[in-house]
Amino acid sequence: MDLPPYSPGLHKLVTLHVDKTEKLTDSKGFVTVTNSILEKYELEKVGAVVHDFENDSFTISYCLKESHICIHTWPEYNQLTLDVYLCNYLQDNSQKVRAVMADYVTYFEAEIIKDFEINR
Repeated sequence: MDLPPYSPGLHKLVTLHVDKTEKLTDSKGFVTVTNSILEKYELEKVGAVVHDFENDSFTISYCLKESHICIHTWPEYNQLTLDVYLCNYLQDNSQKVRAVMADYVTYFEAEIIKDFEINR
């Protein structure tokens, strides 16, 4: 059986500089904006884990039907790393990945330090 070439999706990873440190310590704000993004782009949450550290930084992982969104913040360095991967065997979600990431950059009012795209 010959199958057409398959690329499951785009994986985008960024490191952002954020001047507003309070956004790097507000895990509840990130959860709120992520829930809005999930609704906006019709993404389905399977589960989420939130961990707040002693210095108020946080790490959050969203498991999605389409794959995942993960964040780690470092307020002491005004930075965060963010990872968005959406795969789908029925459609190409590359533009959706880029749009989701752009929404996060806007939310954090951030400057992009590193920006990687991996076609999986």
